[in-house]
Amino acid sequence: MHELAITESLVAAVADHTGDARVTRVSLEIGRLSGVVPDSVRFCFELCAKGTRLEGAALEIAEIPGEGRCRACGAALVLEDLILLCECGSADVDLTRGQELRIKEVEVT
Repeated sequence: MHELAITESLVAAVADHTGDARVTRVSLEIGRLSGVVPDSVRFCFELCAKGTRLEGAALEIAEIPGEGRCRACGAALVLEDLILLCECGSADVDLTRGQELRIKEVEVT
């Protein structure tokens, strides 16, 4: 489960950037095509935050849908997974959204 390592890094990054302030909320964006499972991050967050200034903080995750554009026909695509195939039969798809993994917002007191 690589989400544990990702969540450890997330907690460390937030702690490094917030100084001595207590963190009350962390907001993330996780794309459906990122390979990161939001439920696993939620599960790991409490464990990784224990004993840090993030302990007890609320975790909010916005799941970003996968989107792409076919280079052959120009069609816009909604992508549920990394099987990149347009209805025209082309697999030449440019991913435009859904690979995000970012800290969007942190609330401190």
